Amino acid sequence: MAEPIRITDLAHPVLNDIQQAARDYAQCLDVELSAQSILAEAAAVTGLEDFGPADFLPRLELLCAQWNADEGLHNLGRLSLRNKLLQHARSRLLIQDTLRRHPQIHDVQLNTPIIVAGLPRSGTTHLLNLMAADSRLRALPLWESYEPVPMPGEQPGSDGVDPRYQRCAEQWQMMQSMSPLLAAMHPMNPDHIHEELELMGPDFASYNYEWLSPSPLWRDHYYATDQTPHYQYMKTVLRLLTWQDGDHSGAKTQWVLKCPQHLEQLPVLRQVFPDAMVAVTHRDPVSVIQSAITMLAYGQRSTRHVVEPQALLHYWTERVVHLLQACTSDRDCLGQARSIDVLFHEFMADDLAMVENIYERAGLAMTPQARAELQSYLADHPRGKHGQVVYDLRGDFGVEPQALRQRFDFYFERFPVRVEVT
Repeated sequence: MAEPIRITDLAHPVLNDIQQAARDYAQCLDVELSAQSILAEAAAVTGLEDFGPADFLPRLELLCAQWNADEGLHNLGRLSLRNKLLQHARSRLLIQDTLRRHPQIHDVQLNTPIIVAGLPRSGTTHLLNLMAADSRLRALPLWESYEPVPMPGEQPGSDGVDPRYQRCAEQWQMMQSMSPLLAAMHPMNPDHIHEELELMGPDFASYNYEWLSPSPLWRDHYYATDQTPHYQYMKTVLRLLTWQDGDHSGAKTQWVLKCPQHLEQLPVLRQVFPDAMVAVTHRDPVSVIQSAITMLAYGQRSTRHVVEPQALLHYWTERVVHLLQACTSDRDCLGQARSIDVLFHEFMADDLAMVENIYERAGLAMTPQARAELQSYLADHPRGKHGQVVYDLRGDFGVEPQALRQRFDFYFERFPVRVEVT
């Protein structure tokens, strides 16, 4: 039985010694959150100068302006956000350099990927990681999503460990020190299979920045902008990774991917990945919001001066409404032959059976070896392995589940989702 975890200091956190020391240290730093300083440091670190097409620059400047104007950010939060932008700038340089030296990468074909689209906290992570255990499928581990291209001249050490993996492992250790309950809500260890959305980061695109910090200006820009070029950029990086594996045509590689953002970009997803098999997960949005904002509020103890439960409730309720309105409107564009709906309660009742249904729709046989690999993953990753967080929407966020659920009548009318939080 998983140990229950109740976070009793969500709104008024009691910091541990490591959290307090980190906040105190960050307060002494001068964090320059500007496009100029970020690009200059990325160039100095990599020894490269070509960032490719400059259309990304206004997006980077918008993010810096958004976060510079946020007086609620603690300096530790500013430092974390700057480091993320710096990571993306470094990757952009390395990706651009690789594409310049190897233009044949653009010709690599991606072979009928399986893509999971669904609300965050709706089983997408478990579904992706489960299918990724099938050795026939290529997935994106966290360490590779953060640094898809090695630094110039960088090679695995004598122990065979890629330096990118080692850096990600060290970052995970630091995250666990700063947020010890994170593993129970969303593991971020190097081998964890991550969202391909991270590959849009070097193009300074996607809704992912909203997860790092509430960003209404960025959200409005994202809403108003055609995301097709950014999906194409992501696809190019997937081609690059396929090529780096040695599959220079793409014929041997079948990717398995997932991202919640796809829910509000289904027409773009279908346009950029026309032969993809898309599995759309569905879960009670009240349960999703409850889980997501609890996790975000827990993270704010390190990044903001004051934890803002009500602001998180409002922001992410509106975002989930937008995601589900788009899904309800655009679901049919995927077509029945190359898509399937995955109801959370059915998936949780028999996850292997659901994967088999997805495979059948994708034309992928469930072989004895594949079944054994999936069962081995399930045995090694039981639910609640790191403890089970007990959520309290009423107590922590002051809202009645049924009152919140009324915002989603349109969604329950379209999909047979089971109510979870009462």
